Amino acid sequence: MALEEAIGAFQKSELGRRSEWVGIREVSETRRIHSARDGKPESNSTSMSRGAMVEVLVDGQFGYASTPRLDIESLSAAAERAATQAESASRWAVHRFTQAQRPPTQARYRSPILKSMDSMKAGEIGDLMIQITERLKRSPKILKASAFASLDRLITRYVSSNGSNGEQEQFLMTADFEAVAQDGPVVQRRTNGGMRGRSYQGGWEYLYADHLWERVDRVAEQALELLTAPECPDETGDLVLMPDQMMLQIHESIGHPLELDRILGDERNYAGWSFVKTSDFGQLQYGSKLMNVTFDPTVENEFASYAFDDTGTRAERHHLIREGKLVRALGGLESQARSGIPGVANMRASSWNRAPIDRMANINLEPGNSSWDEIIGSIDRGVIMESNRSWSIDDFRNKFQFGCEYGRRVENGKITGAVRNPNYRGITVPFWTQLAKVGNLATTETYGTPNCGKGEPNQVIKVGHRSPVCLFKNVEMFGGAK
Repeated sequence: MALEEAIGAFQKSELGRRSEWVGIREVSETRRIHSARDGKPESNSTSMSRGAMVEVLVDGQFGYASTPRLDIESLSAAAERAATQAESASRWAVHRFTQAQRPPTQARYRSPILKSMDSMKAGEIGDLMIQITERLKRSPKILKASAFASLDRLITRYVSSNGSNGEQEQFLMTADFEAVAQDGPVVQRRTNGGMRGRSYQGGWEYLYADHLWERVDRVAEQALELLTAPECPDETGDLVLMPDQMMLQIHESIGHPLELDRILGDERNYAGWSFVKTSDFGQLQYGSKLMNVTFDPTVENEFASYAFDDTGTRAERHHLIREGKLVRALGGLESQARSGIPGVANMRASSWNRAPIDRMANINLEPGNSSWDEIIGSIDRGVIMESNRSWSIDDFRNKFQFGCEYGRRVENGKITGAVRNPNYRGITVPFWTQLAKVGNLATTETYGTPNCGKGEPNQVIKVGHRSPVCLFKNVEMFGGAK
């Protein structure tokens, strides 16, 4: 009850009586990390963090102050600091907010989980990491084999003066392993779906999910295969992106450019702007009619699922792009009030000592109707690319160049062999306009990333992406020698 009592104590103060609204978000995070390299343990650690962010609305402005102490006196003192900040900022307001930007919530949420944080001992997980690296090192040509697993338990409690009393308990699992192989001057790296790509909501059960040892063997085999594979050809043609690379494509060329605070200019100083303009919503044909993209924090087990965002806004599924047309922004209630553009429940903070800002959450490309055989069979000459290795995109999230770990040639409707150092480049809207086939549900996979950075001070946050296999026409592709 300390949170509610602190709000009551603050409201009795002089500043509290002048304030229009006050809210407290308490966050407790426990993290376990286990890793191994080349058959030896590398890390076995547990960390904890706990504190609260206090927000106060005064004269139409929000002020913020955080504290690691959760007693009534410390929380009340933080509220005083936040109110003072808001009052000072109100003299230079560019927009005045109301309680409408902090709706009351009573929601509860808990990640689905089979193996909880304490259900496996540190030694048991550490031994598994060692076993994975030992199995990866099947050849002297594999110079490095590593494995990583982390599990976070994140508990958020949110209360406010207008009736909020919500709670969320999220279990956030990341499992990863990789092999680095070398033969003379040729060095190739292969991971299990891209760096930290296998990130989900759930528990330790994901360590063993989806045929673990088959995936370990495939990573090692493909790392060795790439040593003798030819370079990806330099040509313009058909490009097939697997779901683990579609994750990066969606993230960089849809997720970031649609963040409404970025479009309004808030991120120009740090992470860049966007080619998207406020006038584009409801008008811009972002891609082909096969392109349907949703914001969906309701998907079970996806990395960024939740019941409400960090302003109390209820999380709901919405189309961002429908049949290729841009219809909705990734903007929370504050950005929506500033712009008049419809948005979503995506104001999130990375910890208790950060204020919420517009962030992508689960951004998903909806499945189409094409089977794997139909996609491959339709290609005369092309390349399949999977698992992101490198990325570069301009400050407007417009021109990009992405590299992948593993490529395969397709000729006359058949897969004919591996190629190394596959890369491709494009411009966002023309690239998505070249989307020619979207895989069906059978080709769809879910991935995530634990390290999406944005904001000043920086906030690293967790994001999920779900996508089918996709075919793009007339894409410029090239190898590493170019």
